[in-house]
Amino acid sequence: MPSLSQSLIRVHHQGAIADKLLCQWRGQLPAFVCVLGFTHTGLIDHISAAGLTSRDRQFTAIADGEFLATGQTYTVPLPPLTQGVSPALITRAILTGLNLRPYIANAGLPMTPPIPECLNLGGMPAQCLTTGKALPLAIVHHIFQSAYQWGKTLRTNYAYVTIGECVVGGTTTALAVLQALGISAHGKVGSSHRICNHDQKWHIVQQGLAQLPPHPDPWSIVSVVGDPMQIAVAGLTLAIAQHKGVLLAGGSQMVAVYALARSIAGATGLPWHKENILIGTTKWATNDSSSGLVQLAQLVDAPLVSSQFSLANSQYPQLRSYEAGYVKEGVGAGAVCILAHLYANWDQAQMLALIEALLAKMEYKMDNISTIYS
Repeated sequence: MPSLSQSLIRVHHQGAIADKLLCQWRGQLPAFVCVLGFTHTGLIDHISAAGLTSRDRQFTAIADGEFLATGQTYTVPLPPLTQGVSPALITRAILTGLNLRPYIANAGLPMTPPIPECLNLGGMPAQCLTTGKALPLAIVHHIFQSAYQWGKTLRTNYAYVTIGECVVGGTTTALAVLQALGISAHGKVGSSHRICNHDQKWHIVQQGLAQLPPHPDPWSIVSVVGDPMQIAVAGLTLAIAQHKGVLLAGGSQMVAVYALARSIAGATGLPWHKENILIGTTKWATNDSSSGLVQLAQLVDAPLVSSQFSLANSQYPQLRSYEAGYVKEGVGAGAVCILAHLYANWDQAQMLALIEALLAKMEYKMDNISTIYS
């Protein structure tokens, strides 16, 4: 394996674990799972840029999931953004090029997604975390158990499993969960906004945290201020990592999941195999000067790497917007670039060509391309 400094992958924290897993996964094709969820926190005005309006944001995860699974959006279009295009485009292009079919799971959405073979984990949309009643405790346990059992099945068939997510408002619930777990995450989580709206997030999170019981366990933390994706991915991670590797695909949301899974392991006696878990994201997330993802990973002591894939030379302005910070991560975009490099040894040019070809196809097929990008 070439040295990491010569590859498209950069290690940010826990280099020994990261190097070991990256070497171990070289040439191995994983499963790719995307867990979809919803929190009413994402409908708060200006909380997220993953959709221009609250109505758009209500269907973002559904549209991204459908596009990821089929390459089309038959039911609802990809949400219009301030600038740029959904990272589902990157993930779909790379997975299609690798002939890797994604697994899609519904952890709790406002409607049944029109996605073939979508796994229903028996969850529900979370109420806004300000209510202090995000999810019923029984639902939290049910989602976890459903995901845990599925993880035991997945780990038998693959060398490792990459797990992505789509939850609008998820960095705000990530902040809440991290704080509730005793991790000082204020000012460090990411955002779909070009400049992170830390003050707004903190104001919202404080309202939810005020309603936590004394000495909350991880289940009650998710029940009060979490979202359904978090507990689902925690269940998957704890099951898979007992025997196989897990690449958590995302930024601060996956740091929160990592911390949550570790807390659940400590509370329940489930084994915690830190040596099998790695967080993989984009350079747009780690380089974001308005957040502190690397510092957050260090606080949690989570292994973190990022793809150094760039869109700076794209012919499409909506793709170049990533380099200006308008879109940073989501739907597993960073991790699929990492796995493409590990499995197929694809370089910058090969990945860019695939992504641009898919965008060109979308422009050709759709009459109103404003449904794809602004």
